[in-house]
Amino acid sequence: MNISENNYYKKAFSHIYVEQAIKDNPAVNAILKQFQNATIIYIKHYKDVFCRASQHYNRQQASHTLIIANKSGAKIYKGSPVCQSFDNEYFYYTSCMMNCIYNCEYCYLKGMYQSGYMVLFVNLQETFDEVSHLLKKHPVYLCVSYDTDLMAMENIFHLGESWCNFVNTINEQFSNKLTIEIRTKCGSISNWKNLTANPNVIFAFTISPEYVIDTYEGGTSSLDSRLACAADVMEMGFPVRLCFDPMIHCPDWQKHYKAMIDKAVETIDFSRLYDISIGSFRISKEYLKQMRRNMKGSAIANFPYENTAGFYHYPTDLQNEMEHFLLDKLTKHISPDKIFLWKE
Repeated sequence: MNISENNYYKKAFSHIYVEQAIKDNPAVNAILKQFQNATIIYIKHYKDVFCRASQHYNRQQASHTLIIANKSGAKIYKGSPVCQSFDNEYFYYTSCMMNCIYNCEYCYLKGMYQSGYMVLFVNLQETFDEVSHLLKKHPVYLCVSYDTDLMAMENIFHLGESWCNFVNTINEQFSNKLTIEIRTKCGSISNWKNLTANPNVIFAFTISPEYVIDTYEGGTSSLDSRLACAADVMEMGFPVRLCFDPMIHCPDWQKHYKAMIDKAVETIDFSRLYDISIGSFRISKEYLKQMRRNMKGSAIANFPYENTAGFYHYPTDLQNEMEHFLLDKLTKHISPDKIFLWKE
């Protein structure tokens, strides 16, 4: 994402729903000041809008309507088996936003939620309090950007900055027991300008071939931008992970993925990478069912996947061929012990 795209997103929210109980919250008012032309609608609870019947995810996702709310209930969840734990015993995730400014055709959010509206939770301190409680028991590896792309919206919501500041503070108390991962497809280094480097904040850049980006990853940064941004973030002193995950089957996929690796090697010093992940597309049975209802013409949603224990994935032979193709290319440039291949 470049600066002009950031300005576009600041103009994108023509309608903003706000829970009545937090209308005087300073954080809410600071956000609303950035959207002077938006229509503000006050509601009792975000679920009254987000969970109502007969919604159309794709149309709503394109409209970029925003809901600002407080999050109730548990804030921290155990990591899903469909996600990489990177050998961390205490693997968790959290969501301070739901849905994403980007529009990736393969995104599981299209099957997870009935609504395409974005939800921003402003009671982040309560999430920090839950993390602190867990740290009294054991170390925590926490993914904070699974259900959205925090860095794509950083110039507006500053959630990456908030998380970095929290990690800096809490690890002084708990002897570096907290590590977080922030996953992104953002390619604008300006979105990192207020962040202070921390060895316990891993920025994980999803890296895809240009064909996949152009065809399936609507609104995201180009491959060149992502790689350049990843290199700059590494120069800032942050650990950087490259995520070749999910791999998407497409025409001439070997050619496209080889070109992607060649470009990555030209741009990134692989010897300085924190690590790498590899995984082909997989999704829960229920999420794919919903995607197929909403995306009848989607080649990704309607691929003839195999079902293993409730998760759909490419046929085993194709899955192995794709993942080991990439694994073979990458082991020429980085130690195998720094490559994590997703396993069922």
